[in-house]
Amino acid sequence: MHHPSRPGFRDRFARAIWVPAVLLAALAASGCSGSSTPSGPTGPPPTAVTETFDGTLTVNGAVTQPFVVGTAGTVQLQLAALEPADAVIGVGIGTWNGVSCQIVIANDNATSGASAIGNATATGNYCVRVYDAGKLTRSVGYQITVTHF
Repeated sequence: MHHPSRPGFRDRFARAIWVPAVLLAALAASGCSGSSTPSGPTGPPPTAVTETFDGTLTVNGAVTQPFVVGTAGTVQLQLAALEPADAVIGVGIGTWNGVSCQIVIANDNATSGASAIGNATATGNYCVRVYDAGKLTRSVGYQITVTHF
């Protein structure tokens, strides 16, 4: 039997829902601000850096070129030249650990003018790799450019 001077289950349940709902609304309101001012200073946009690597790739060979990315962002590899021009090689972009290049993006059928684009999510040591993807019958000269920030 329900006694009017004692709160019943329904009253306790209503208070149990109402109090957290009010607290949640208050917390949500206090976390929002009408200000759109950035929290830190903004500077000029990062400057692109272009590095050029050239050499000779032998049959069944590979060449790794490490480079350092100073600002996270886009990294683009461009196979600027091949000699002979009709050669087909492999190119890749990866991370450099001081010993080896862990390829992240690769193109096993790169011809002169081919490119690969990746995203460096952090500053640090990266690498490009040119390699014979099983298509060379003689050594080829190459030139690659790497553009990053």
